[in-house]
Amino acid sequence: MIEDVIQIHHNYPFDPTYGYSLKTLLQVRAPAEPAQYREFWMRRYERALQLSPEPKLTDSGHEQNGWRIFDLSYTSTNAVQIGGWFLLPVRGSVRRGIIIGHGYGGRDAPDLGWSIPHTALLFPCFRGFGRSPAPRVSSEPRWHVLHDVEDREKYSLGGCVEDLWLAVSALVRLRPDLRERVAYIGSSFGGGIGAMALAWDKRVRSVHLHIPSFGHQPLRLQLPTTGSAASVQQFAREHPEALQTLAYYDAAVAARFIDIPAQCACARFDPMVAPPGQFAIYNSLSGPKELIVLRAAHHAWPEQERQEQHLFKEMTRFFDSH
Repeated sequence: MIEDVIQIHHNYPFDPTYGYSLKTLLQVRAPAEPAQYREFWMRRYERALQLSPEPKLTDSGHEQNGWRIFDLSYTSTNAVQIGGWFLLPVRGSVRRGIIIGHGYGGRDAPDLGWSIPHTALLFPCFRGFGRSPAPRVSSEPRWHVLHDVEDREKYSLGGCVEDLWLAVSALVRLRPDLRERVAYIGSSFGGGIGAMALAWDKRVRSVHLHIPSFGHQPLRLQLPTTGSAASVQQFAREHPEALQTLAYYDAAVAARFIDIPAQCACARFDPMVAPPGQFAIYNSLSGPKELIVLRAAHHAWPEQERQEQHLFKEMTRFFDSH
C-alpha cells in the first residue's frame, strides 16, 4: 500500500496533495446532479446517434512496431471534421477495438507503444486539436476549456463528448465484427470526456480512466492548480453564470451512470488535475471497478518509469479479462 504521506520535491506555491490522505480521497463524493441532467445528456446522445460519421481510411503505407497505420477522418456533430489514426496489427486476428482519447496537450501522432494483442486502435483528435481544427475553438487548453462555457448547449466540452460518441459509431462501421468488443482509454482531459460520454453510451463495454479531469466541479473551482482549471476559476469569478453550465459537465456526476467494468488510475499528488476530483470520479462509478493508486501525475518524480510500467501491465490485464 502507498504510504499515507506523499513526499515529492516540488516548487509549486501550493500542496499538490491538497492535504488529503488516501482514506479521505476515497470518501469524496460527487455533487448532486443539476435539474434535468439526464434529459440534457440523453437528448444529445440520441441526436448524435442519428448521425452517420461516414468514416474514411487512407492507408499511410507505413508499418511500425507491429502496427499498420491508417489515416482516419469522420464527421461529428455540427459537421465538424474529426481527424485521427486507425491502427491494425500487422499479424494476427482482431478481436477488440479500443478508442484512445488524448490529454489537453492534444495529439500530433498515434501512440505506437501499445502492445495489446488482437486489438484495433482508433486515435481521434477531439475538436480543436491536432487533425481536428474547428472554427473559433482554440487548441490552447486555457482557452479551449472556456469556449462557450456560458452556454451549456454550446460548451466546447459537449462537442468533444459528441466526438467520442461519433468515434464509437465510426469504429463499428469500419469493423462491424467488433460491435460487441469496444473499449475506451482516456487520460486526463480524455478521461473526463470519457466519463461524460460513457455515462450514456452503452456500446462501449469496458473503460480505463487515467488521472481523469473535470471531476467534482465545485472542488475543481476552489483548489489551486497549474492546469486549465485555473482559467476556469478566473472566468467564473467574473462570470458566475458559467457555474450553471459547469454543473452539467462534472465527470464525477456522470460516473454515477457508468455501470460497465471500469479501471481508474488516480494520483495522490497532481498539480494540474486535483486528486480529490479524480477520486470523486472513481468513487462514483456504479459498476465493477478497479483502482490503481498512483503516487503522482503531471509531475516528474524518481520512480515514474516503474509506476508507468506497472500501470501498463495492469491495463493490459484488465482489457484481456473484459
